[in-house]
Amino acid sequence: MKQNRQYERTVYRDIDLDDGIHEECGVFGIYDLDGNDVASTIYYGLLALQHRGQESCGIAVSDTNGPKNKVQSVKGMGLVNEVFTPESLDGLKGNIGLGHVRYSTAGESTRENAQPLVLNYVKGTLGLAHNGNLINANELREELSLTGAIFQTTIDSEVIAYHIARERVHCPTAEAAVASAMKKIKGAYSLIVTSPRKLIGARDPFGFRPLCLGRRDNAYILASESCALDTIGAEFIRDIEPGEIVTIKDQQVCSDTSMCLPKQDAARCIFEYIYFARPDTHIDNVNVYHARIKAGRFLAADSPVEADLVTGVPESGNAAALGYSLESGIPYGTAFVKNSYVGRTFIKPRQSSRESSVQVKLNVLKEAVDGKRVVMVDDSIVRGTTSDRIVRMLRDAGAKEVHVRISSPPFLWPCYFGTDIPVREQLIAYNRTIEDIRQIIGADTLGYLEFGRLSQMVDGLPICTGCFTGKYPMEPPVEDIRGEYQK
Repeated sequence: MKQNRQYERTVYRDIDLDDGIHEECGVFGIYDLDGNDVASTIYYGLLALQHRGQESCGIAVSDTNGPKNKVQSVKGMGLVNEVFTPESLDGLKGNIGLGHVRYSTAGESTRENAQPLVLNYVKGTLGLAHNGNLINANELREELSLTGAIFQTTIDSEVIAYHIARERVHCPTAEAAVASAMKKIKGAYSLIVTSPRKLIGARDPFGFRPLCLGRRDNAYILASESCALDTIGAEFIRDIEPGEIVTIKDQQVCSDTSMCLPKQDAARCIFEYIYFARPDTHIDNVNVYHARIKAGRFLAADSPVEADLVTGVPESGNAAALGYSLESGIPYGTAFVKNSYVGRTFIKPRQSSRESSVQVKLNVLKEAVDGKRVVMVDDSIVRGTTSDRIVRMLRDAGAKEVHVRISSPPFLWPCYFGTDIPVREQLIAYNRTIEDIRQIIGADTLGYLEFGRLSQMVDGLPICTGCFTGKYPMEPPVEDIRGEYQK
């Protein structure tokens, strides 16, 4: 039965090349200084981060008062509530641990690539959970292989783990080993690392991916998003700064900022605010929900249209649609019903069935749109294969006009830092005008968020705009994260 379910998921990924950019990964770590078991807390933290990855997940825990080389872990393919059972959680005994939910932007979708990774080496054990992508992973992997390293996975996270383990042999502390490894790895990474007696969090110098620190009673928590802290009743303390390493040990929190760049050189992924993060999350002092409301207001101011209804494509389009409504005065309403139980287990065994996939996930409320001019707000258009079907569904339900508004600029370049935006030739905006795209998706009008609005949307935070401009914070790799070459 488990083999069949894994096959179904693989089929889904292979043929469901729909129009959405996909989630990244979510990381969660906790150290309970009072010695209480933490597995169930990690479980609930991962549930709160499930939107960041639905392919695989895992939990690894150890006892800081027990043997240094004993780590218990459970991981597998599927959603958090599918992989873990009450019995499996009860078997995970320990007061320090970490968890991970994964969507593969690099490396195959297999159980072997599920995280957290656990290494046994001369200093004991090392656990690691990683969100992001390295741009020099292939180079580092080859370097390690030539010195005898044997890899069990195809993910760049294992490259990071090996480098930390190797540096630890020569460094006085685990956190010093992390700092030393960070000098070699390049790209996007938020890391949570466990050693036998420490919980360590690290964020790449550009701050592509989010990471925050929280506390509940006498337990410290590291998580991708603050919403995970809310879920477990923890207090949000602060965001980890780009380039910062935080170590929780001996009843204290220590910080190393030696890798931090000047604040103006940071390059946070703008899609955390547009799409990836949950709306109830705060990242670097910016509320995601308010950022999306502002994006919708900007769209209404810059791309106005006369209409009867504004609606969002669930879920990430909803807040921007509300912002459009607030700014324009056009009533906001629900036009789509989302099937919340489809997820990534949806089976489409034949290419011919692909046309119906959007309708399985979404259905239009005919009574809401019949005879109306509708403004449909979505977060992005990648290939265009989903947008045209949703526009067609609205028209089939009786909408007189469909005006599409997108709360991001057009994608013109691929992403190398953990977002699966494909090569340029697969992007609908590549070598096409907005009018060309409008005709392809069948909308009456089409408007994108203006590029200059991005910084305003996040209160002036420095951001990465490489997928819109082709200007990346660092030199991109010759070979991209999907193994395809730049054109």
